[in-house]
Parts: sequence; C-alpha cells; structure tokens
Amino acid sequence: MLMQRLTHQPARRLLARQPLILLKHFAPAAITSTRGPLQKRYVAFDPAQSPPRTTPAKPSDEYDILAKQRLNRPVSPHLSIYQPQITWYASALNRITGSVLSGSFYIFGAAYLVSPLFGWHLESAHLAEMFGSLGPVTKGLIKFGVALPFCFHTFNGVRHLIWDTGRELGNLAVMRTGWIVVGLTVVGSGILAYI
Repeated sequence: MLMQRLTHQPARRLLARQPLILLKHFAPAAITSTRGPLQKRYVAFDPAQSPPRTTPAKPSDEYDILAKQRLNRPVSPHLSIYQPQITWYASALNRITGSVLSGSFYIFGAAYLVSPLFGWHLESAHLAEMFGSLGPVTKGLIKFGVALPFCFHTFNGVRHLIWDTGRELGNLAVMRTGWIVVGLTVVGSGILAYI
C-alpha cells in the first residue's frame, strides 16, 4: 500500500497539473485480446473531451467538506441489532463499578484532606455517630448500595482471574460464570448490608 501511494499520488498530481503531458510522450495504451478487436484506452482521459478542471480547496474548506461527508454517512445500528447477553452487561458493569469505587475513594479522600479548611466534620467518630443515628432500613440500604459495586467488581475480578488460567472460556461456561457472579453479588451484598 505504501508503494502504491508513493507511485500513484505523484502521477495524479502531475496529471492534474498537466493532463496532456502523457499523450505527448506515450502512445495510447493498447489492450489486445486474441478473441476480440483491438481496443485503445488513453491513460489520463478521453482526448476528445476537454481536460478535467480542478480547483484547489482552502484549508478552511477542507474541514467543512469533511464535516458534510460525515453527515451523509449511515449510522451503524451497533448495539440495537444484537440480542443482549450477560457478557455485555458483565463487561460494562465491571468497568462502571471499578470507576464508581475508585472515584468514590478519590473524592472522599480529597474531601477528608480539605475538610479542616472548610470546617467539614468528616472525622471517623463523627461519621460513625451520624450513621448510628439512622434507622435500620436506611442503614441497610446505604450499606447495600456500597456493597453492591464492591461485591460485583470483586467477584467479576475473580472470574477474570479464572479466565487467565485458561479455564471457563467456552460460550456456555462464560454465560454460566456470568450468572454465578450476578448471584454471588446479590447474596454477598445482602450479607454485607445486614451484618
């Protein structure tokens, strides 16, 4: 492909600037066949017609032309034409839960560091007292909401470690382990929420 670019692009540029130059130096290309009549094909264009006219595009116009071409492209149906599978959801949720967990830790860590400057009370004793004053259902829901991404990310990480050993890589095994991760996540989150 590189050689094609190196040879074709200079020839195209030359023909765009001086289209008749090849006709002066080279005879029309003749394509012969043992069965049919002799055909003549000219290298650049039909000499009976006027040479093609081109106008160079300005750099500002190039972007506008590209943007208009992109608007005419068809949009790929992508996810809407396939049947959803547990592997999709597990993969997406693994990334989302990882981002949620790490983002939460970073945000809380930064807030904990700057809390003395703003007068926020994020000390452990204050947080424990505040959490203890909540009702049992509210406590359970908060703990379940924190435990759910933690459990899913942990169990799905173990699933990936099993895959790294070369086991459970068949289609049915991948689907089965995906549903096992979902079940363990719900059970584990429930246990952690009501301890």
